Amino acid sequence: MRKTIRAGLVGTAAAALLVSSFTLNASAAPEHTAARGKPKPPAADTLGGLGQRAGLRIGTAVDMDALAADAPYRARAAGEFTSVTPENVMKWEVVEPRRGTYDWSAADELVDFARSNGQLVRGHTLLWHNQLPGWLTDGDFTADELRALLRKHITDQASHFKGRIWQWDVVNEAFNDDGTLRDSIWLRTLGPGYIADAFRWAHRADPRAKLYINDYNIEGVNAKSTALYDLVTELRAQGVPVDGVGIQGHLSVQYNAPHDIAANMKRFDDLGLETAITEADVRVPMPVDSTDQEAQAEGYDVLLRGCLLTRHCTDFTVWGFTDRYSWVPDTFEGEGAANLLDENYGPKPAYQALTEDLKLAAGRK
Repeated sequence: MRKTIRAGLVGTAAAALLVSSFTLNASAAPEHTAARGKPKPPAADTLGGLGQRAGLRIGTAVDMDALAADAPYRARAAGEFTSVTPENVMKWEVVEPRRGTYDWSAADELVDFARSNGQLVRGHTLLWHNQLPGWLTDGDFTADELRALLRKHITDQASHFKGRIWQWDVVNEAFNDDGTLRDSIWLRTLGPGYIADAFRWAHRADPRAKLYINDYNIEGVNAKSTALYDLVTELRAQGVPVDGVGIQGHLSVQYNAPHDIAANMKRFDDLGLETAITEADVRVPMPVDSTDQEAQAEGYDVLLRGCLLTRHCTDFTVWGFTDRYSWVPDTFEGEGAANLLDENYGPKPAYQALTEDLKLAAGRK
């Protein structure tokens, strides 16, 4: 996915805040049908195991090609995390490449993988302006026709996975950085009401799934996060079934930190909404040196601490866990090494930083 990113660093004051103010709701790691049975629990020293003690799901986006071909990747994805998100295989262009012909085989494989490992699944995504099938973007549809197509897609996909998805990213990246709604096929043709419609259709198809609006550059208090806050306030007042806000967390060491992330997340918490860090990574200019790695660790650190300081932050998901399989180098020229583990699955300082935060949080419960 192509995104414009902010950076994240956090100072020692945040560490003190974490120690003095940490609270977590035990409901942050709910049970769900996706985790039925008695699978082996995550090892105590993994991120997933430590998160479990702290009342937080720790997840990863999964590359299905790597999962099939790379045994160390598969083992790490199964043993390190307690939730998974599909990188691409639930997006519209993949599941319905030809109109009326669905292919959920790869997505079903991931859901089955998660169930066998006692993991929950974040569905990503029901509605986005990107990675749409050509038959849809090239078609000359009226507003009524497009609305019917969108309703059918959301209903069919959410129904197919009914009872197997913990959280859905229902609407993804609907805003510009200035707080205006993104000029997309959906806004141009259907108007702003498409967002409320998407949530209502998803809820009817799977009433038990938690429904999220997901976006980037909303880590701190800014025009974009405030516009999203205003929107979800309005939607909730109208009875639209919005359950949570997904804060992606794509960061870069080159820019300033969202030091106000906890204050921002508290705004949504106070509305009665869940929050989650849904796509965390911290890219760096190449080649990487030790200073870059320490700055990267701070970036991951600020995101996790923001979640740990927010009572109803349910999960922390990294957008891939090894540099061997990363979207960053193909999207940001001259940048990369954005994940917790290097190309040989060696842990970086960022991995250690998350480990220490989770140990501290578990000790404060």
